[in-house]
Amino acid sequence: QVQLVESGGGWVQPGGSLRLSCAASRNMLMILTMGWYRQAPGKQRESVATITSGGSTNYTDSVKGRFTISRENRKNTVYLEMNSLKPEDTAVYYCNAQFMKNDYWGQGTQVTISS
Repeated sequence: QVQLVESGGGWVQPGGSLRLSCAASRNMLMILTMGWYRQAPGKQRESVATITSGGSTNYTDSVKGRFTISRENRKNTVYLEMNSLKPEDTAVYYCNAQFMKNDYWGQGTQVTISS
């Protein structure tokens, strides 16, 4: 099993930045893929960014050029650096880990973008 603990959400004005962190309870090199997902009110959960154990990344089109996913293996932590934030980025952001053919989720952290 994998426990995931997210932090770093909050409120910022449009154009601002936030960095989300996700600490995993297992050595991340054993985890196939980690990622960030988000769910806005009334919408389905969507993938935002993923990173494999080999370091390959993937982003949804709406965040390309603005968000960066990275990992720090010695801390078993994945980050999501979010810049040029827009009101449409408002959502609960969830950390995900794919381990041993199972999906594990964090508790979610609220990100609100408004003026």
